[in-house]
Amino acid sequence: MLDKTLYRRLGRTGLRVSPLCLGTDNFSNPTPEDESVEIINYAIEHGINLIDTSNSYAGGDAEKIIGKALKSNGRREDIILATKAYYPTGDKGINDQRTSRKHLMRACEDSLRRLQTDYIDLYQMHRVCSETAIEETLGTLTDLQRQGKIRYAGSTTSPAWKITESSLLAEYRGFIRMVTEQLPYNLLDRRVENEILPACAQAGLGVLVWSPLAMGMLAGRYSNDEPDSFQSARFQRGGIYAERITPKAVDAGQKFVKLAGDFNIAPAHLALLWVKDQSHITAPLIGPRTLSQIKDIVPVMEMGLSDELRVACDGIVPPGSAIANFLNSAPWSKQLLI
Repeated sequence: MLDKTLYRRLGRTGLRVSPLCLGTDNFSNPTPEDESVEIINYAIEHGINLIDTSNSYAGGDAEKIIGKALKSNGRREDIILATKAYYPTGDKGINDQRTSRKHLMRACEDSLRRLQTDYIDLYQMHRVCSETAIEETLGTLTDLQRQGKIRYAGSTTSPAWKITESSLLAEYRGFIRMVTEQLPYNLLDRRVENEILPACAQAGLGVLVWSPLAMGMLAGRYSNDEPDSFQSARFQRGGIYAERITPKAVDAGQKFVKLAGDFNIAPAHLALLWVKDQSHITAPLIGPRTLSQIKDIVPVMEMGLSDELRVACDGIVPPGSAIANFLNSAPWSKQLLI
């Protein structure tokens, strides 16, 4: 079991979370249900106490798998269960999306049913919605909290101004406060260090990180000298995924792999360790596809990043800069350049 001193405070809440948290985007697609359950059980047994999912992962099947697993192992109360709403699930009509009151009320009920639970610990808005007044969204989340259906609320992939607006509005209008921000952060895209992370710190938000391995570029999955390496499932999906995997980014990833080898550490371990030990970060999310992957990753929770390694990583991609675009899934970021 993980040493209790390694758990971290989740923003300004009284909750403590493990230094790595479990992401579930691979559950059901491609990871089969039985192995997904094994991953959940292994994570809990080794001290991971936050499970992050979304109603849009595998069309809701990821939530169903988590619900079944927690019902079977009896560990629901040991877990901080986090899910999200924004994207449509199923074919329920034009208003089955975004962060309107109509959508969030229904989406929350659907997630509760799939997760087989009476409440969601952390209910996150999966993206910033430019079409819904923030008062409507925060007011709805406040009502869901008062009804006992959610404990806390969070946001994901937000600009600094939206984080500040939400925090100030909650304070002055008596709405629920966002307690977390979930954002993309890795050595290849460090732009969140400039404004978004400081805004999170000012608002007292815990920060959860997605894509800490930069879609495998920091784990050595791609090589410009090996064309076959670009046959990964993510790259083949095209769109925003393929846009991130550029020759320049892959080249930096290879430099990172060499650096990890020079320090006798696995590249994936170093990538996670680098994120985990950055300022203002609560925990990166790990998204294992297999049981063997989570078994390999769990030891990173007890590792620490040396100053020598930190400086060496800065030499590959300097603080605040980027050579890959991991903010390209956020509509507000379309004008950002790298």
